[in-house]
Amino acid sequence: MARVKRGTTKLKRRKNVLAQTKGYRFNRANKERTAKEAIFHAGAHAFRHRRAKKRDFRTLWALRINAAARPLGFSYSKLIGSLKKASIALDRKSLAALAKDHPETFERLLKQLA
Repeated sequence: MARVKRGTTKLKRRKNVLAQTKGYRFNRANKERTAKEAIFHAGAHAFRHRRAKKRDFRTLWALRINAAARPLGFSYSKLIGSLKKASIALDRKSLAALAKDHPETFERLLKQLA
């Protein structure tokens, strides 16, 4: 069998791994083995936090809606229940945007429910 020299392939792989850990601290940035481990953990966290980001935003929207609805005599749960009964199909994201950016429109919507 022919001899395989893998100098260029190995160097390319090493450069790629170290490029991905640019900005990391200590050995994680410049030692290949620890850099590989850091990349593996970073990928796991990135995957998990892409899922968690959706939860976080839904919580934020609920907070914004509740904060805007309270002075107008509604609680968050009562407001969502009223919207469902009135067959108003606005999602929480758009309701939160209305509450934050267009409070007068949000107020008109709540007056329509009451």
